[in-house]
Amino acid sequence: MANAAADPAEYAADSNQMRRVVFGAEPVAHDRPRHSAAATIPPMEIVGVRITTIVEDNVAKRCDGCLEIIEGTPWRVNVLDIVAPEKAADWTDAPAINPGPFQFHSDEACVRRWMTAKGYLFCRRGQVREIMRPIPIPAADGDAIRWGLCDGIHRDDHELVPA
Repeated sequence: MANAAADPAEYAADSNQMRRVVFGAEPVAHDRPRHSAAATIPPMEIVGVRITTIVEDNVAKRCDGCLEIIEGTPWRVNVLDIVAPEKAADWTDAPAINPGPFQFHSDEACVRRWMTAKGYLFCRRGQVREIMRPIPIPAADGDAIRWGLCDGIHRDDHELVPA
């Protein structure tokens, strides 16, 4: 039984109509080619019970800027603070800013669209990079804080503009 997977009687010769004997049940031939949908489970029969439910995985890689599906590897941006806090945050505290990672198409416009939607400002002295630094901007009324994002590579003052 340890070598059952290597038994050629368990599998059909044609890879487009792969069959497998599961727990001694009758094999079921699949009508569609195996390469048609990699994230689809074909109908099968287990212990005499036919299972015809087709399950398709949803696409989880969506651009946070344009909300379109990302083909291939997404480009990720993290918002990281360069200064560690002196003490751990209390579990009841809400974080001031979500550090991510956020995933985008490789187009810088998608990242800027996301920044605009979140209300972040962008430092035009820097560039959109994998790691962006948050810059707290005190409001005139003293209550609300706005956030700017910068790559943190330049040494001169920030020039924050709407993303």
